[in-house]
Amino acid sequence: MAWIRNKKENGEAHAAAEIGLVGGNGKDLDTAPDTAPDTAPDTAPDTAPDTEPDSPRAEDWFLALKRELHQQVIATMDISSIGTMKEEDLRLAVRREAEALCRRRSDLLSLAERERLIDEVLDETFGLGPLESLMADPEISDILINGPKTVYIEKRGRLKKSSIAFHDKNHVMQIVQRIVGRVGRRVDETCPMVDARLPDGSRLNAIIHPVALDGPLVSIRRFGARPLEVDDLLGKRSLTEEMLRFLSACVEARINIIISGGTGGGKTTLLNALSSYIPEDERVATIEDSAELQLQQPHVVRMETRPSNIEGEGEVTTRDLVRNALRMRPDRIIVGECRGSEALDMLQAMNTGHEGSLTTIHANSPRDALSRLEMMVGMAGFDLPVWVIRKQVASSINVVVQVARLVGGERKIVKIAEITGMEGEVLSMHDLFEFQQTGVDENRVAQGHFWSTGIRPVLLNKLAASGITLPVELFQRKILKTSQGAAES
Repeated sequence: MAWIRNKKENGEAHAAAEIGLVGGNGKDLDTAPDTAPDTAPDTAPDTAPDTEPDSPRAEDWFLALKRELHQQVIATMDISSIGTMKEEDLRLAVRREAEALCRRRSDLLSLAERERLIDEVLDETFGLGPLESLMADPEISDILINGPKTVYIEKRGRLKKSSIAFHDKNHVMQIVQRIVGRVGRRVDETCPMVDARLPDGSRLNAIIHPVALDGPLVSIRRFGARPLEVDDLLGKRSLTEEMLRFLSACVEARINIIISGGTGGGKTTLLNALSSYIPEDERVATIEDSAELQLQQPHVVRMETRPSNIEGEGEVTTRDLVRNALRMRPDRIIVGECRGSEALDMLQAMNTGHEGSLTTIHANSPRDALSRLEMMVGMAGFDLPVWVIRKQVASSINVVVQVARLVGGERKIVKIAEITGMEGEVLSMHDLFEFQQTGVDENRVAQGHFWSTGIRPVLLNKLAASGITLPVELFQRKILKTSQGAAES
């Protein structure tokens, strides 16, 4: 009987934590102290401050009122019944309690403020708290939290400070714990860094004390509800019709491709878009640190790495998954990002019947990407001569696509390079397409044009053998026009 009672109590505690009834430090929020360090008091004043609605003082008053209302709602709820209620019924119960409490202070709030207050209490209870309003904006691509009072967002390629704020460090931690707990990850002082994903596919990285000195640091990379397709990339002038025609032919003909670029350059977006050209009758295995790829093929097996547990056991690395994928009869293997010793297994897979595989890598140029690949193969623990590694790379990789985020926030394919083999002990490669930046406009947005270098690809014969014929005129030296019908200035 004691075991049954303990199990019931643990279930109630878990349910309470899920809806925000327990703070990030494990204490009940309704028993928290009345004030928090460096924050406004929990108990709001009896009258609204006589200031502008958007002033810092008014916002502090609203935050204190929201926290007070949240605690009062918690105090009126029967925690023992939470674990048995459906989420929609629980939401309705919380809304009713919040509305009843708001009516008691109707002299302080307008109808609009009351609705905002109730919505934000619901966000605190069931969602991501202050982040919910940012997550609802489709134009926001990045959310950067530098402590409880400093939040930046990237919108249309520009970084700017947001007006939202958290109560204190524990408030940020509560939201982070809620996210990582849902995907089976953990973050604490013994493991202060974590990668996780949100329900909409967005990627979260969090660093906490003692590594983060000024409070939890959180970075959220947003992904749209609908993944960008090739038509979207053409519309955004990220590439031209000629470049797309070549890349789509490479994917269909099972040419091995590496997508290289810096952070936020659009590597995953391009990988998602190009994957649409994989035939539907092929089995595709994807391997990622945190699942971001949204492939549209019907036969996709998705795998995700796992960190070690608190005892330091149970870790599953990308290399482990690549090795295991070879036994799963995939036609292609897609690794979300090569960043370590798994590069050797990836190259071997490309050379042993898994042509058409794709991966991404962090590098500033196609040549740098190959140098990084050599270095990562060396991390596998085998004492291989450099010329052996380079020969393996030359026989495995056919095309390197370089993407970049330019001044002003636009993302473009800046180079498409072909690897043609070895000349002595040096990898031989040449550029087929390139974006040349010529300056910036009055809004400091990069300007330039795409052009074809005039070099005919060596792999045209391989494309032809796969039944795909590209006209030689596609590679004539010329400035290329964007989908809007004119070359960029």
